[in-house]
Amino acid sequence: MLARNAESLYWIGRYVERADDTARILDVSVHQLLEDATVNPDATSRELLAVLGIQPPNGDTLDVWSLTELVAYSEDHAGSIVSSVTSARENTRGAREVVSTEMWECLNAMYNAVPERQRYARQVGPHAFFSFVEDRAAMFAGLADSTMSRDDGWRFLVLGRSVERVDMIVRLLMSRVGDKASSPGWVTVLRSAGAHDTYLRTYRGALDAARVVQFMLLDRLFPRSVFYSLRQAESCLEQLDHQPDVRVGARAEALRLLGKARSDLEFLRPADLLGDLPRMLRRLQETVREVGEAVSQQYFHTAPWVAWTNAEVSS
Repeated sequence: MLARNAESLYWIGRYVERADDTARILDVSVHQLLEDATVNPDATSRELLAVLGIQPPNGDTLDVWSLTELVAYSEDHAGSIVSSVTSARENTRGAREVVSTEMWECLNAMYNAVPERQRYARQVGPHAFFSFVEDRAAMFAGLADSTMSRDDGWRFLVLGRSVERVDMIVRLLMSRVGDKASSPGWVTVLRSAGAHDTYLRTYRGALDAARVVQFMLLDRLFPRSVFYSLRQAESCLEQLDHQPDVRVGARAEALRLLGKARSDLEFLRPADLLGDLPRMLRRLQETVREVGEAVSQQYFHTAPWVAWTNAEVSS
């Protein structure tokens, strides 16, 4: 596969996941701001911006509407939903020969519908826009699953999606490190990750910080857990870098980093999670950054990973 096509598929996976994750996080946070009069809109908005790695504007008091304009609708910020959709669509257009027609039509229709959906959301509320993004991202994932061969192109797409998903979950958990075990903020984490219903079924309604962290970090069956995403990304890299003559260790740096992170979680005792959580989350976030750089250097031979806070867009 050409390096430019591999890079485009990798970033398509990352950007679609980024748009989906950001919409999920905003949907829950905005709902909380609108429904709970005891919540400080400015403080909560700044906390959310810190989770997403976005520098808040100086001097301005933030509320639901200014938060939505900045994180959802802004075309100037690379981490916004609109910018992520635009970047995903541009990468898909540049890789038309390796994506299905259905996938292209899904992202292109999503991109073209964004202005109208923004106008509608400004009239009836931002939930309509977030739901649109979440639905389209789910549709794109379903079309990719059903129309792409399980070849290297598919693996780069899933690799990008999995790496971005790890980053999102880690950011969410880092935002709640200082919360009490019974804090409602842990419910926010579950809902933002689309994990609330599955968590309640798994633990029969029992809610506490230790179980939430265990579920979001270590669960082997939930597709948005950190462990599941790391294992999926590792599997993609193993197939991309298949070297039957290698008898010791992992030749690729990205595979080594992912394998170590997955192994550290796999053999971690659940009782040790909360005590060492901040350091563990910082290490995972650093691993995501290093994996992005290693993948770029090994397969694309381009500049390393584009962070959420950068203004540049990979293409």
